[in-house]
Amino acid sequence: MLKVSCNASDQLQSFFPSFRPLCPAKSTVNLLPRRYDGVSCSQARRAPAVSPVRAVVSSDQGKPVLSESGTVTAFGTLADRLRLGSLTEDGLSYKEKFIVRCYEVGINKTATVETIANLLQEVGCNHAQSVGFSTDGFATTTTMRKLHLIWVTARMHIEIYKYPAWSDVIEIETWCQSEGRIGTRRDWILKDCATGEVIGRATSKWVMMNQDTRRLQKVTDEVRDEYLVFCPRELRLAFPEENNSSLQKIPKLEDSTQNSKLGLKPRRADLDMNQHVNNVTYIGWVLESIPQEIIDTHELEVITLDYRRECQQDDVVDSLTAPEIPEETVSQLVGTNGSTMTNEKGHDDGRQFLHLLRLSGDGQEINRGRTQWRKKKPSSR
Repeated sequence: MLKVSCNASDQLQSFFPSFRPLCPAKSTVNLLPRRYDGVSCSQARRAPAVSPVRAVVSSDQGKPVLSESGTVTAFGTLADRLRLGSLTEDGLSYKEKFIVRCYEVGINKTATVETIANLLQEVGCNHAQSVGFSTDGFATTTTMRKLHLIWVTARMHIEIYKYPAWSDVIEIETWCQSEGRIGTRRDWILKDCATGEVIGRATSKWVMMNQDTRRLQKVTDEVRDEYLVFCPRELRLAFPEENNSSLQKIPKLEDSTQNSKLGLKPRRADLDMNQHVNNVTYIGWVLESIPQEIIDTHELEVITLDYRRECQQDDVVDSLTAPEIPEETVSQLVGTNGSTMTNEKGHDDGRQFLHLLRLSGDGQEINRGRTQWRKKKPSSR
């Protein structure tokens, strides 16, 4: 059995040349997390404790990390051990902490909704990797890879009660559930780590597509059984309320729109590993046709998108927006969580819009959406 001995600080410096330890080279401080994110809870409990500082950093996916005595100390890649995420105790959901970076905030000096959506996607993929799913696709199982099947987004619903600012630390918990042969559902809860406050929730639906034919396929029993073992035994919803807005049908927006942004073209950077425009890009396209006066005075509270067809690099897209309810009726509306034109505290100073993304050439519908906006509060930062 191969035995290698080295100091953790030396190992980190070999991967990151600019790394400088804050303690002496022979310190006994354990710089690597003890949690085994790349394996199941039962495997992690059977693994021996990590020997202080002395570990071998493996660059091979899924290979064990050996201590100087040759015993297994951890599993997975360096990324697995450095990211701030792990399965929960029951192994049926996954939590990860993120620091909001300066390039992830917008004009309001807070994280953009695209940043939030990207983090949701990231934590979902990391959850899939932590239970052993593929790293060369978005949570594809063994059978899916054999049959060239991929997951694509069918619906996304995000509610943000408070936007995190630069350097804020947030924790995102996620879990997935079966939707029968239709696809899967993935939910998220977002919390502010400083206060423990829930600052957002999200849910999504995903369907299976053949990567070669680009046609949707029903979920087979074999694929379903592969991921069902990692799903909660009982139905668990980020939005348990019966009248929540994530369930509302989105009507198609007609051409008589008041606001539009025509001729949007996907950039090369907008394409993902599934060889089409990533679902987060659609959010940015929708926001392009929001009236400037709304951007100046309001912030996005709720966004719901129904994905109708995939978009390729050569497509040209039109973004259309119109108020869903006449402005003069806004102040008369009162409702509960999920009803139109009211924010979480019942204020009636919001605005709600319908959206349509379509191909510029033949007008085919790509995406339809709904957004709800609340009045901006004076900044306290």
